[in-house]
Amino acid sequence: MTSFTLDSRLDGAVGGKTASALERAFGMKAVGDLLMHYPRRYARRGELTPISSLPVGEPVTIVAEVRRANERRMKNRNGSLLEVVISDGHGDLSLTFFNQAWRVKDLQPGRRGIFAGKVGEYRGSKQLAHPDYQLFDDEETARLTAEATANLPIPIYPATSTVSSWQLQKIVAIVLDGLGPVPDPLPDELRARHGLLEARTAIERIHRPDSLDQIEPARDTLRMQEAFVLQVALLQQRAFVRALSATRRAPGSLLERFDAALPFARTPDQIDVGAEIERDLQGDWPMNRLVQGEVGSGKTLVALRAMLQVAQDGGQSALIAPTEVLAAQHVRSIARMLGPQLAPELMPTLLTGQLTAAERRKASLRAASGQARIVVGTHALLSESTTFADLGLVVVDEQHRFGVDQREALRAKGSSPHVLVLTATPIPRTVAMTVFGDLDVSTIRTMPAGRAGIETFVAPLAERPGWFVRVWDRIAEEVAQGRQAFVVCAAIDAEALTKDDTADEPVPEGAGEATRTRWGVVQVADLLSRLDAFASLRVATLHGKMPSDEKDAVMQAFARGDIDVLVATTVVEVGVDVPNASTMAILEADRFGVSQLHQLRGRVGRGGVPGLCLLVTEAPPASPARQRVEAVAATLDGFALAEVDLELRGEGDVLGDAQSGARSSLRLLRVVKDADIITEARVAAELVLAEDPALQRHTGLAAALERSVGMAERAALAKN
Repeated sequence: MTSFTLDSRLDGAVGGKTASALERAFGMKAVGDLLMHYPRRYARRGELTPISSLPVGEPVTIVAEVRRANERRMKNRNGSLLEVVISDGHGDLSLTFFNQAWRVKDLQPGRRGIFAGKVGEYRGSKQLAHPDYQLFDDEETARLTAEATANLPIPIYPATSTVSSWQLQKIVAIVLDGLGPVPDPLPDELRARHGLLEARTAIERIHRPDSLDQIEPARDTLRMQEAFVLQVALLQQRAFVRALSATRRAPGSLLERFDAALPFARTPDQIDVGAEIERDLQGDWPMNRLVQGEVGSGKTLVALRAMLQVAQDGGQSALIAPTEVLAAQHVRSIARMLGPQLAPELMPTLLTGQLTAAERRKASLRAASGQARIVVGTHALLSESTTFADLGLVVVDEQHRFGVDQREALRAKGSSPHVLVLTATPIPRTVAMTVFGDLDVSTIRTMPAGRAGIETFVAPLAERPGWFVRVWDRIAEEVAQGRQAFVVCAAIDAEALTKDDTADEPVPEGAGEATRTRWGVVQVADLLSRLDAFASLRVATLHGKMPSDEKDAVMQAFARGDIDVLVATTVVEVGVDVPNASTMAILEADRFGVSQLHQLRGRVGRGGVPGLCLLVTEAPPASPARQRVEAVAATLDGFALAEVDLELRGEGDVLGDAQSGARSSLRLLRVVKDADIITEARVAAELVLAEDPALQRHTGLAAALERSVGMAERAALAKN
């Protein structure tokens, strides 16, 4: 019998044709890739429910016969619908398949098999949409199969139209029959303490358990393996950074002069985080720190003090921001904070793609010569033509907007520069430990004194449509008191369905979600032009498709008070600081995520004027969309909202795309639910690496690291 290892090529284990299909469908190349494709649930064959009593909404498995199959074109959308009627002799059930006409060759009248899926209802009739099924050659085979395997759980795998769950079950069985010993990645002591299985046993039992009670112990073991391997990878990356040599940057007169001129006292958190950064910049290895804090908590101040420390001996800092509006805002606020004495010395310089050729040449020359000790920009900072004399500090603002390749391109422009990552999206502890586990994390929780605070209200148009008019009246009342207002829309032009190039992806549609945007910047501006209450008000628009100089001119006019109401997309989400802005109305608020709503409302209430945020929504009560909006209205605590966000939207949405390859290795681990496992794995990983940094005595762990966090993933981690 051929013996496979987890590293064996799939084509050698299952044949070239099957291996090619698995690679196309799931990206699998090795036996380990296939065996990490775990069942998403299990059906119980012993409960072969009669069709006549199928429970709606429940997963079921039935033995039945195909009675008829019919394919037709759909009326209201492209594509075809295949309807198949099956019967168990006591009742009929419909199966529906969208754009899968080829299945009619299998599902011929008279064929029998096992059908598994979730029972739905359409026009009063029960149905299974896209069920898994396995057909048998004859009636006798069907009966024998059903009886012989009556108590065996049926693994149901994530499948595609080309590779079904049943095919995966058969392929996995072939591979498991030929699988040799599996080296254990977990230390014996950790496995024994938690009562976990050996690696080979866990793999066997998750794919073909003899009974339902074998499944959870297998999952527990594999979940701990994922957590442990990931934490070892992150800790190794931290050790790698600490093996690099960094230029020490000692604080001096620049920082002293800046602190002496500050017109306010720093908050305790700003002082503590500043001290951590000050120590890091004088260390033997490059700083690798994440600073998280609420909108307006003083992250820019903390970053600027770090820049001054680097600038003391001629070093330069590069701050990369996600939008041109934010980059321009940063340059202005940095120059203002530095004041007339320090700004000319450090020469904060803007470098973006929208500058004229002459302006860009001038900015690039300042950076290359070292004359500009602070350079702020967008992706233009990453171009090959942008060079630095002595890049000592890279500051990444709103880190989730940048891929790892972009961050690495900037970091490579210096010699092991220090890195400071800023985020106003609070990160739950377990997410920070899982996704940014190689970074030191600092948190600014306290807010500066003198903030008037923000009140947030939901305007529920589903129940109270008359409140829409009241929203506009309320804004006009605020402006009449000499204040300013934002109106935020989810699109530029709802009718053209133009999505703003700086907006986050809309929240996926679900129950209670609007199917399309109704109010874009264009539509709102038109509405306001026709309202009597706005006849004398100065209204302007702002969105990501406007030319850079036009965007900048609008923002500066709003900051000066020359505009009363700014109708904008999410380009105003971060970095816009207008202390006189008291009110924000967010239309179709249910189209935004929890963290984004919290970020947006942080634009008001920044001065001595109380903030008012109106979350306008047509989402029905108790829908997930409405729950998101009400969660934001219920608290101003961004850290509490980050947890709510994870609960409501699922961590996949919150974590975003796999920007660090390590995330892609997570199959069973859930960073919120499994917080205790992650913490335990972190401690165990630290112990192992302290005793055996090269993992010479932990060969199973070294092999698991290579599989789960291979060369590409390690490169991604190194760029984080």
